[in-house]
Order: sequence, then structure tokens, then C-alpha cells
Amino acid sequence: MAVELQFEKKPRALLNVIDSWIMIKRSSTHILRNTDQLLGTFFQPIMFLVLFAAVFGGAIEKALPAGVDYLDYLMAGIIVQTVAFGSTTTAIAVCNDLQKGIVDRFRSLPMSNLAVLNGHVVSDLLRNTISTVVMLLTGLIIGFRSSASFTDWLMIAGILLLFTFAFSWLAAIVGLVAKSVEAVQWLTFIIIFPLTFASSAFVPTDNMPAGLKIFAENQPITQVINAVRSLILGTPIGNAGWLAVAWSLGLLAVSVPVAAWLFRRKSVA
Repeated sequence: MAVELQFEKKPRALLNVIDSWIMIKRSSTHILRNTDQLLGTFFQPIMFLVLFAAVFGGAIEKALPAGVDYLDYLMAGIIVQTVAFGSTTTAIAVCNDLQKGIVDRFRSLPMSNLAVLNGHVVSDLLRNTISTVVMLLTGLIIGFRSSASFTDWLMIAGILLLFTFAFSWLAAIVGLVAKSVEAVQWLTFIIIFPLTFASSAFVPTDNMPAGLKIFAENQPITQVINAVRSLILGTPIGNAGWLAVAWSLGLLAVSVPVAAWLFRRKSVA
């Protein structure tokens, strides 16, 4: 009884933080113990980076500004693409929890409703950070070189973390809406594939058809890529920096309340 009274005296905000931290540890432990997921975290970004650089490098480098190596140009696009596709882990994990009834068990405990979503989203930051570090190390081995200063790298890390956080909340919505894990996979594919390939990730947008060019230059992934690429290459960042931040904050402002509302409906149902 004394324990219950002590528990009730804690502020609700503090309890929410504690609940979220427990769920973050749970989700992170699942990632670290899942060998298949760890292998994907390591090898998928390496495969994309090496193949794109080797297959398309010679042809696309001619369209780049003088003195820009394609591998250096490609790095920002591959990083953001990996982060975007990596967010599908959040959607799959959320859908799995709902399908297996684990959320119903959590509902019987005195814990925050959003703690489960917070756990999956924040642990996704860990997984994507590992992928990005692996990719950068691989890039350095095969010839990637950056003109970014220490301050530039801090800005790159901030932009990527904010974008990953926002995109993971968007993925959480997909996980809540989908009826099965298979549905999650094709839903995330039809959302992320056009955004990443119809962007400045792999080629400059200048030579794209007019309609595609308008879309490519005015969507969130292109802005994030352009901001990160400018910092990596040491070129003027222009409007890309604040546009990348604005898009990420906008996605957060929409995704978090929608995901929270959907989760409450799903868990109550």
C-alpha cells in the first residue's frame, strides 16, 4: 500500500517519461538481439552505397558541377534514403505489437498510452544512427571525402536526427492503420520509394521532366538531402537548411497527434 501511495505522488509527466524510457529500452533490446535486423542495418546501406557508386558513378558524374566526385555527391542521398526506409521498422514494430495483443497487456498497467509509440520511435533513432555510421565508414574506405567542419557535422547530425524522428512518427501512423505486417511493407514502399527516387538523392533535378522536377524540388526528402549535401561538400546551403527543418517540424506537428489519436482508438478497441 505504501508503495502504491508513493507511486501516485509522482507527477504524471515524470511517470510518462519513466514509462517511455522503459519502452525505449524494450524496443532497443529487441533491435540489438535481433540478428537479422542487425545484419540489415549493417549490410543494406553498404550494398546501396557501393552499387550506386559503381554502377551509376561514371555516367552521372558528367552531369555534376566540375570538381564534384559522384561518391561525395551520392553520400547525402544514400544516408537520407537509408533513414527513410529504416523508419519502416517503427511501422512493423507497432503493427506487430497490435497484432500480438501486447498493447492490450500494457493497457492493463498504469502506464502512459504514448509510451509504446515513444519506445519504437526513439529506438529507431538508435538503429538509423548505427546504419549512418556504418555507411560513413564504408564511404571513407572506398574514397568518400568531405569538406565539412566539426560544426557542419553537428548540423548534419541535428538535421538527420530531426528528420528521422519525424519520419518515424509518420511510419507509426502506417503501422497503426495497416491490418497486417505485409500491408505495412507495401504501404511504406509506395510512400517512401517515390519520395526517395523522385528526389535529388541520386541525380541532379535539373534534367528531369518539368512535372517531375517540380515535385522533386518541392518535397521534404529533397530539402533534407540538399541541406546535408551542401554541408558535406562545403557549398552554400541556401534555403535548404531551414526548409529541411521546417518540413521535419511540420511532419512532427501532424504525425504525433494523429498517431496518438489512432493509437488510443486502436488500444481501446
